[in-house]
Amino acid sequence: MSNIANAFKDGKAFIPFFTCGFPDMETSKAAIKAAADNGADLIELGVPFSDPTAEGTVIQRSTLGALQNGVTTNKIFRMVEELRLEVKVPLVFMTYANVVFSYGGKDFFARCQQVGIDGIILPDLPYEEKEEFLTLSQKYNVDLISMIAPTSHERIAMIAREATGFIYVVSSLGVTGVRQEITTNLSEMVAAIRKVTDVPCAIGFGIANPDQSKKMAQIADGVIVGSAIVKLLEKYGKDAPEYVGAYVRSMHPRNLL
Repeated sequence: MSNIANAFKDGKAFIPFFTCGFPDMETSKAAIKAAADNGADLIELGVPFSDPTAEGTVIQRSTLGALQNGVTTNKIFRMVEELRLEVKVPLVFMTYANVVFSYGGKDFFARCQQVGIDGIILPDLPYEEKEEFLTLSQKYNVDLISMIAPTSHERIAMIAREATGFIYVVSSLGVTGVRQEITTNLSEMVAAIRKVTDVPCAIGFGIANPDQSKKMAQIADGVIVGSAIVKLLEKYGKDAPEYVGAYVRSMHPRNLL
C-alpha cells in the first residue's frame, strides 16, 4: 500500500501546496515544516518550471521568484532530504513533464525514491501519454497522481480505474487561484470516480476559506489549497511560517466538520 494512503486514514485530509524555494529556501522549508506540525496530512511541493501552464498569477509569481533566486531541482531534492529528518507525512511533487525529461526520467524517479518523495503530479501529462512515466513510477515506488477535470466527462472512469495514491479532482476550469465561488458539480464527478475505484479523491483549485474547505470535504476525501498559502508567503516573507501554521489549523476539515 502506498504511503499516501496514510494521509487519508484518519478522516478528511488537508493538503497544502508550496512553491519550493519561495520566497527563499530556508523560509520555504520552515513553512512546510509548520504546515506538517499544524496538521497537514500530505504536502504538495511545487518544483518551479519556467512555463507553469496550470498556474494562476499567484503561483506563477512565486515560481518566477524561486527561479530568479537560483532554485534548481537538485537544491529541492536536498531540501526534501533535510525535511525528511523531521517531516513524516507523505510528500508529493507537483511539476511539469519537461522538468522530469530534462533531469532524466530514470534519475528523477530514482532520486525521488531516495529522498522520500511519495508521488508526483504532472498537470501537462495527458492520460494517453503517461506510459513512460508510469513505468518509472512503478519501478521506483513513486505514485503517479492522476488529475480529473470538469471536462474529463466520459474519460473519468478510464482515468480513475488506473489511479494510484490519490486522485486530484480539479474544481474548476482554468488555472489555479482563489475563487469566490465553485460552481462545478463536484458531487457528480466524485460519484463517477467512486463507481470504479476506492482510491481517495482530493479537490483542489480555488479553495481559500474555511467555508469552501468544509464544503469540499463533505464531497471528497481531502482538500488541496495552494494559492492562498503562497499568498501568505508573498505577504509575510520570512515571518510566514507562523501564519501558515495558523492558516492550516483554520482550514483543516477535521477542525470544521
